[in-house]
This record gives sequence, C-alpha cells and structure tokens, in this order.
Amino acid sequence: MSFDWPWALLAVLVVPLIFLARWWFNRRRKRTAITVSSVALIRAALPGRSSWRRRVPVALFLAGLVALAGALARPQATVAVPSNDTSILLAIDVSSSMCSTDVQPNRITAASKAAHDFVENADDDTRIGLVTFSGISGLMVPPTTDKDKLLEAIDTLKTARGTAIGQAILSSIDAIAESNPQVARTGVDLGEPDPNQNQAAFQPDTIVVLTDGSNTTGVDPVTAAEQAAARRLRVFTIGFGTTEPSPMVCTADQIGPGAQFGRPGGGAFGGGFRGGRRALEIDEDALTKVADLTGGRYFRAQDAGQLTDVLGDLPQEIGLHRKETEISVFFILAAVLLVFTGIGLSLWWNRAPARRSRPPSPGQAALP
Repeated sequence: MSFDWPWALLAVLVVPLIFLARWWFNRRRKRTAITVSSVALIRAALPGRSSWRRRVPVALFLAGLVALAGALARPQATVAVPSNDTSILLAIDVSSSMCSTDVQPNRITAASKAAHDFVENADDDTRIGLVTFSGISGLMVPPTTDKDKLLEAIDTLKTARGTAIGQAILSSIDAIAESNPQVARTGVDLGEPDPNQNQAAFQPDTIVVLTDGSNTTGVDPVTAAEQAAARRLRVFTIGFGTTEPSPMVCTADQIGPGAQFGRPGGGAFGGGFRGGRRALEIDEDALTKVADLTGGRYFRAQDAGQLTDVLGDLPQEIGLHRKETEISVFFILAAVLLVFTGIGLSLWWNRAPARRSRPPSPGQAALP
C-alpha cells in the first residue's frame, strides 16, 4: 500500500496532542482542588463505572481519528479488478510433435477443438488474437471480436518443424502493441523503469502459450518473458500431452510445408503421414519461469479434457488484472464507525440511572 499525499499522515499527531491536552487539564484541575470533609461521600455520589468502560470509548474515538488521518493521505492499494477491455493472444504450438497420438486422435486435433471451444465460450466483447508457432511464429488473426474469423483460422492449423516458444511470445507482444498504445513493440528501448510506477499493475491484455515441447530455435522463452514483464503483460503457459512415446500421425490437411514425419503411410486418419514414436519433451521449468516472471500461471494438461478445462477456467483469471486503486473511502468508513461507536458507548454507559419512587411512610399521605 502507498499514499498519494504521505505528508497528510502528519494529521496522526492530533492523537498525542489530545493526550498532552488531557494531561495539562488534569494538572490544572489538581491545582484548583477543594478540600472536603469526606471523600467517601463523593465516591458514593458518583455513578459506579469500571476502568475499562472509561477507556474503551476513548480508544475507539482515537482509533477513528487515526483512520481519518490515513484517509487524508489518499492510500492506494494494488487490487485485482475486472477489465472490460481485455484482449487475449492465444499462441498455439504447431510443431511436428503435435501429431503425436498419445492424445486421441492426435494432439493438434485436440488442441484445435479446445481452442474452438475457448473462442465460442468467450464473452462477445473479449478480443482474441491467434498466433501459431513452429520453427517460426506468425500472427494469423489480430485481436478481434469476430469469432467466425477466429474459428476459421483454428480449423486450418498445419504443423511444421521446430518450436520457437520465445518468438511466439514476442509476436504476441507486437500484436498487442498494435491495438494498445500503452504497450511498446519489441525492440523498443524502454529505458530505466520508473520507480514511481507500480510494476504490479498489469495491462488488461494477456498472452496464453499452448505448447507440447521445449524451445528449439530462436530467442529463449525466459528472455522473451522479460520483454513481456517489462510491458506489464501476463503470460499464461500450458504444457500439453503425456510422456508416453506414441506414433506420430497427422492427416494430409494438417501437414504444412517442410514438415518431416518419416515415411508416408496410408490409412492414417483418412490418408496422411505416419512417423515413429516420440515422447513428450516439454520444458516445464522454462514454462513455469515464464509464467512466474510475468505474473501468470503454468498449467499442465495431459489429455483433451484437461486442456478444455484449463482453457475454460482461464477467463476467470485473465479477466482480472491488478490495478492501483484509491481506498480512502474504506478508511473514512472505518473512522466513522469507530468514532460513532465510541460516542454511542460513552453515552450509553454514562446515562443517568432512573429514579426510584419510594412508597410513602406510615401516616404520610401520598401526594396526588
């Protein structure tokens, strides 16, 4: 928590000044004390009240003044707030390993289906962009609310050689920079970070990276994540697939130029390409570092159902971004509650006791 007007915290000094004034008045009272014949008579005339009942209202009143002084300083807190201008860049791995059949019918088909559901279930005002990456990365669809355009692009995903996770993150940053003027493109020198800027306040735009392998070419993913973190962009990463070696099988329309899977074979999902067995070689450590560095999260999905669940739950986290918000109103409410509670307790405990009517003595007529 920080304060816009920290100098206003000097108002807290009113509390010790009250104690000083109380001490001074008590001292003057002792000087003007009068002598009485019996202190016991005075104590009997005073209403009985325990020491804690005298102190509680005063403590509440002073606590209210402290809270009011805090409100004057305009406190700021970084909180998670919903965003109505969110854009999501969905970066999908289309490397050759996405033809693995450990997820039926193969990984790329399952990933396309999960992305399809993700787009269809997204809010109509959420802008979604699509980036694909293998040995290179490219923006297929800029952030848009046109779901039909997104779904058409997802249905045409094709595999190729290589896995450039870091480059996919950089491509996503540039795509966001095109629509958000507060985000600088990659390669732009951002200079030294502003010490007065709250680095925990994220941009509403978010990057989601779905991959089944490790980076094999291009910039290192952690280095790319540093670029995203400098622009206050969160990156959520998803590791997809199992560790069991499985045949590599893709249909003809899932094979892109330059893809190599071994020998061609017939009958592979309607006549495609069939390769050897390959185990998952996902770099979970790098994906976790990317997420942690940017304020996102890393998820693991071993089958199509888990992947659909992960993408389905993401909007709840992506739709919230951290923002610095003034919370003076809460300090004011606390101050009002404390002060009025203290005053109310003081009035209640110091109320005059009700007079009791005594019955007339024998031989004395009661007045009408």
